[in-house]
Amino acid sequence: MKTTELRQKDVAGLQAEVKALQKAHFGLRMQKATQQLNNTATLRSARRAIARAKTILVEKQSAETSAK
Repeated sequence: MKTTELRQKDVAGLQAEVKALQKAHFGLRMQKATQQLNNTATLRSARRAIARAKTILVEKQSAETSAK
């Protein structure tokens, strides 16, 4: 998911997205452990997608707290 799409979501939507990305990453790790994963580059992209979503989530949370 692109950053522009992530920035359009609210905090609850971002939290759900992070949870879904972490679940997908776990599945990829299990596939790697059982040697069913063909493209190991997907692990790296999944980690980066999680980091991207978490960064935007923290930005939005800090913006909300500073507004209060």
